[in-house]
Amino acid sequence: MTGIESPWIAVPVALLLVAGGLLTLVGALGLVRLRNFQARMHGASMGSTLGLGCLVVACVIVGSAMAHRLALHALLVTVFVVITSPATATLLMRASLYRGRARSASADPEVIER
Repeated sequence: MTGIESPWIAVPVALLLVAGGLLTLVGALGLVRLRNFQARMHGASMGSTLGLGCLVVACVIVGSAMAHRLALHALLVTVFVVITSPATATLLMRASLYRGRARSASADPEVIER
């Protein structure tokens, strides 16, 4: 017996997995439906971050139930995502702004760049 057969563990884990999947789906729909790049970045990053949070909490619950002690090693995934996501988003947003300025300057030579 692994310890995850108990409904006190299986039900919250199932709810967290469904919530994580739905949040990720909302982020993916935001990626498809939103108009410009900046809005798409926001929708996708919020959905994936919240979805990942639910999945990591579910992993901690299952890992703790199987090991019969508190297992927090799944939180390392969250640490790495929290460290890398803002840097990646900042670089992509700056590249998008720079590309937009370069396009507007090439279309109208009178435009003064900052």
